[in-house]
Amino acid sequence: MNEMSQKAAARTEARLLHTMIRVFDLEKSIDFYTRLLGMEVLSRKDYTRGEFTKVFVGYSDERANTVIELTHNWGQKEPYTTGSGFGHLAIGLPDIYGTCERLAKEGVKIPRPPGPMKHGGSVIAFLEDPDGYKIELIQRS
Repeated sequence: MNEMSQKAAARTEARLLHTMIRVFDLEKSIDFYTRLLGMEVLSRKDYTRGEFTKVFVGYSDERANTVIELTHNWGQKEPYTTGSGFGHLAIGLPDIYGTCERLAKEGVKIPRPPGPMKHGGSVIAFLEDPDGYKIELIQRS
């Protein structure tokens, strides 16, 4: 198999499984991603020897979609900083105007309200989860 064929085969067999983010208040984060964004808890496991908990949330399991791994380190005394390298997670949904209106009533920070992109194109909004991670909402038909 030549190099191009190997790369093509790897692309069809590989896919993004999950993104891990560290969260300070696990229950608050679970509530945000499940109740407010409509995901479900897919699994939850405590690692007593490592003193952390992993919770996977998503719209369906990792076999079908990319999910989010929420990692809570038990001894963390201060909220995490998001750093300057992380950009955002993106979620496509059918009504970002209605979603943002509902989320604003729940007290969710929406630093960029829904509307067309600055240079044309998609309708987007940006919000923040309980740890300050940016989430882009993209209007999907």
